[in-house]
Amino acid sequence: MDKVWYEVEKRILLYIWAIGVVPITSLKLAVEVVNRAFSRKDDSNPVKKAVEELQAILSKGDVTIRHPRWRRLGEAASPLILTEGCGGTASAPPLKRVSMAPKGFELGLRSLFSTNREVVDEKPPLWERAAGRRRFLLTVLVVISTSVATSIMGVAMPHKGGALLEPLMIIAFAALFAWISVGFWTAIAGFFTILRRFDRFAPKIELKEISPDVRVAVLFPIFNEETERVFAGVEATYRSLEKTGELEHFDFFVLSDTNNPDIWISEELAWAEVCERLNALGKLFYRRRWRNTKKKSGNISDFCRRWGKDYRYMVVFDADSVMSGEALVKMTCAMEANPKIGILQTAPKAVRRRTLYGRIQQFASHVYGPLFTAGLHFWQLGDAQYWGHNAIIRVEAFMKHCALPKLPGKPPLGGEILSHDFVEAALMRRAGFEVWLSHDLSGSYEEVPPTLLEELSRDRRWCQGNLQHVRLFLLKGIIPTHRFLFLNGAMIYGSGLLWFCFILMSSLEAILEVLIEPVYFPAEYALFPQWPVWYPQWALILLVTTLIILFLPKLLGAFLVLIKGEARLFGGVRRLFMSMILEVFFSILFAPIKMLFHSKFFFFALLGQQVAWGPQERSDVGTSWKRALRFHWSGTSIGLLWGALILIVNPSFFLWLSPIVVSFVLSLPLSVWTSRATAGEAFKRKGLFLTPEETRPSRELDLLEKALSKDLRLPESGFRSAVLEPWVNAFHRSLLRKKGRMLKREENLLSRALEVGPGGLSRSEVMMILKNPSLLFAIHRGVWEASGNDIGERWMLLGTVRAWPYI
Repeated sequence: MDKVWYEVEKRILLYIWAIGVVPITSLKLAVEVVNRAFSRKDDSNPVKKAVEELQAILSKGDVTIRHPRWRRLGEAASPLILTEGCGGTASAPPLKRVSMAPKGFELGLRSLFSTNREVVDEKPPLWERAAGRRRFLLTVLVVISTSVATSIMGVAMPHKGGALLEPLMIIAFAALFAWISVGFWTAIAGFFTILRRFDRFAPKIELKEISPDVRVAVLFPIFNEETERVFAGVEATYRSLEKTGELEHFDFFVLSDTNNPDIWISEELAWAEVCERLNALGKLFYRRRWRNTKKKSGNISDFCRRWGKDYRYMVVFDADSVMSGEALVKMTCAMEANPKIGILQTAPKAVRRRTLYGRIQQFASHVYGPLFTAGLHFWQLGDAQYWGHNAIIRVEAFMKHCALPKLPGKPPLGGEILSHDFVEAALMRRAGFEVWLSHDLSGSYEEVPPTLLEELSRDRRWCQGNLQHVRLFLLKGIIPTHRFLFLNGAMIYGSGLLWFCFILMSSLEAILEVLIEPVYFPAEYALFPQWPVWYPQWALILLVTTLIILFLPKLLGAFLVLIKGEARLFGGVRRLFMSMILEVFFSILFAPIKMLFHSKFFFFALLGQQVAWGPQERSDVGTSWKRALRFHWSGTSIGLLWGALILIVNPSFFLWLSPIVVSFVLSLPLSVWTSRATAGEAFKRKGLFLTPEETRPSRELDLLEKALSKDLRLPESGFRSAVLEPWVNAFHRSLLRKKGRMLKREENLLSRALEVGPGGLSRSEVMMILKNPSLLFAIHRGVWEASGNDIGERWMLLGTVRAWPYI
């Protein structure tokens, strides 16, 4: 009997330690609880009796908790320790619901010729005329260059377009050349824009004092993300903004759509820890939606309906975004100075990648990215795109004009609008508000996908979303520029299929040239034969022209780095150009692989195959050989078979096809090797693929790294922690608003949870427990009151308790 009561005393002592009672007091309290329980004339479960006595003592308030898990938030959660109930902790502001309903979504051919906008300026701004002239110039340049290149292509063909496949090849070539020409002339425009360092039409972005009545919401919409990284970004941005002295105008919202129970609990705990660390109660809020309707766009819309009325602007972040406080203040001041701007988009810099693939993309975005973003600004001016994050939005205009409906019909052209950002920009512009790209505003950061497969996974989701834009091309009232941008979004992935078809037709033509006997006298009474003539000089001219269009922007990007005196930030001139050569080499290897995947994405999306929009892998976790084999075996097989066939039938053509074949064959080891952080670090030690944020880190990135180095004390299993840990259990219930019922279904689930432990419960059962505070508390008490060892072992009670950092 003494042994039983010893175990009871140990269990009670662990619980008392867990709630933060100092050691000497906790020993006295444990002895008192056990003595009370022992004095009861009852042969029932001794642990249960002891827990009941502890609850009675705690409910009187005579016990001082000297070391609560959270000083400020603990005040609301502490009354729920060992007490059934819910509510008490306000993680979000009071609701001020307003309507946000979609309107004006008429689709059809008539809409194509409708130029009526919701708001028509009596006198268009000067930039609209300038934009019209610039876009006309772009059209002329693209048409001329494409016409010349297509003419050369027709001449270079052996049959001058007279063979079976040659006309189709010429059409595909013209579309592809026009596509790359747009990028080339955009880079040229960006080059001269950066050299001029001034655009009289762009809105001025200056650091000024914000008006007292301005309130800005900083939004972090997340979905099953890495909790530590999300809240480290929140903390870095918060501290940077605090240093500007303008923090009073900003509130931070973490808007969660998470449906993973462990991550849900981790998010709540991280919010509590960061609030305590920053003293940010009333400034940093957390809200988790019960239903993940319309994904990210629905998440933002839900915020607008609940709290949008309280804010003049909102800044939308991605889960891996970081922005400087100075950038946020400048953006707010720019919106205040230009009331016609509805969306101001920044050009975020890619940072913090360690894998070789991520570092290559990161380097390219720093050297070549400014060229293209400046070029986009030159052509678009106030008709720019919204990229979904790192942008500031006028809330009232967004709520009134940018609500999105569910499109009629089935995917890919129907259903929920997936790539919502381009559509919201078009609707904002239709309403008469301007959308600008601030290409030269510093202090905006993001992280690129760490591996090739992660980028392709993201592209698959974007492909389906962008394909809907073909249908939205017929949306009533939007301006021609955004109609073109809708087609451009679809062409990003359609170009891959076009390129694949062009190479396939070229290969078929090469095979037919060998297998089919040529006809030199196609007419019955022809006097002279018709010889197929090959002009290699024209093909060479076309090849050189294409290479110039593809690679001259890269040289111009490096030239801008040199004239700005920033080569040292990339490791010096020699390492800068070595990195560029290697980047070009890897780009040549990656391009055919992406082409093949984009072709499949586009083709299957056209067939109506849907894709799940899951969370992105943002950490530098490498690709396993098993996963790479699963995704790349088909491409490797195609490369081997295709290459072998051409080599056997037409060896002379194999030389032209060899870059494609080599890329396909090496896709599997290339994908695995470039996904390794060790490979990326090896190149970094050699001074290759360096970026300015690595050689001269900004204050915000330093703050981010410091935040990541701090322990948020997050559990390995959030659900088990919510059941076992007194503070986590009480805090989670304090965030819930409905008490929950204990009906027969809940009683059965309670018995099942105690019987099988967390490993035997399905995700839906776990979510049901976490949503029902009464059921969660009943399981919490049931595990701690269990007299036998079976239940404790199933829930790993003692092992979990010993891992608690505050015991």
